[in-house]
Amino acid sequence: MTKQASSPASDPGLFTILSGIPDPRREHRRLHKLGDVLTIAMCTVLCGHAEFTEMEAFGELREDWLRGFLELANGIPSHDTFRNVFAAIEPARFLEAFALWTRGVRERCGGGVVAFDGKALRGTRGGEADMRTVVGAWAADAGLALGQLPVEGKTNEITVLPRLLEFLDLKGCIVTADAMGCQKEVAEKCVGARADYVLALKGNQGLLHAQVAEYLDGLIAKGWEPLVTAEKARGRGEVRRVWAEEDLGWLEGRGEWKGLRSVAAVELERTEKGRTTVERRYFITSLKADAEKIGHAARAHWSVENSLHWVLDVVFGEDRCRARTGHAAANLSSMRRLAINLIKAEKQYADWSVKKRRFAASQKPEYLMKLLSGKCDA
Repeated sequence: MTKQASSPASDPGLFTILSGIPDPRREHRRLHKLGDVLTIAMCTVLCGHAEFTEMEAFGELREDWLRGFLELANGIPSHDTFRNVFAAIEPARFLEAFALWTRGVRERCGGGVVAFDGKALRGTRGGEADMRTVVGAWAADAGLALGQLPVEGKTNEITVLPRLLEFLDLKGCIVTADAMGCQKEVAEKCVGARADYVLALKGNQGLLHAQVAEYLDGLIAKGWEPLVTAEKARGRGEVRRVWAEEDLGWLEGRGEWKGLRSVAAVELERTEKGRTTVERRYFITSLKADAEKIGHAARAHWSVENSLHWVLDVVFGEDRCRARTGHAAANLSSMRRLAINLIKAEKQYADWSVKKRRFAASQKPEYLMKLLSGKCDA
């Protein structure tokens, strides 16, 4: 948005992108413009609420303000309209909006870590309905959600993650994934996208995991020196040790993994309240045996838990959301992630918590407008 612009309608930013999502409704049932519906919904989420009834109430309470930049030809949509729209939109269309809005920051943050991870939407469990799950992409270094797709029906994260990789421009990035994402197709798609990968090994790749663990543990037992980093905060101390090996002549089936260049072990020793625990994890990667780079990628992957999932659950109440109809759960989750991006992109109250900035948006229409009109920036 330029300094002279006064509304999101005059700015080719998020408002324009939301308006460009294909409308899934039949022509004769489109009483409200899709862009108007989604913008009111986004305003409601930014102000600390997310229920469909709250979206309707927000629209009614702020109708005069909303008419300053929305058409609202048939008034404020009902809560049923909000529900039906979110249930009907294909989640991939929301992902396309994500990809378009975050394109600039991805280009500026080339080489950063992009963590792919699944998240359960616990509030969607009910009756005979299974709990819904989404797989999302998190730009760890930029602190930005890049998009997500739902795990549909009887599929699982293994099938969704490669689809998500296809949507995003990951050239120059380092893709990380937990053991569920350690698949040959994932490695192949990363290389095809001109990205590197660091994939965690566990029991789902039994033979590979056993070979890597046995070989690296053997070298470590003989006194192989690791890269060591340590830090202490809030009474908790952490020591991280990283070993990386590029000589893979001993590894069976290594040619089946596209771009595989090295393997690594990452050990975390944590001391808290006088109790020390040690955990060692193993990885395969297309990176050279650079312990510092691999260690950073492994650590950055887990930032998705504290920097995104925690915020979604504790601040946005995602686990309490019980939307289950159609695609509503996945699309509401996408909107929450977009809201987090908007809030983090705004610099006026950068030292405020996300919760406090949502409160400010609910009290100050000019600040809400600033969030809504925001550009994705790093």
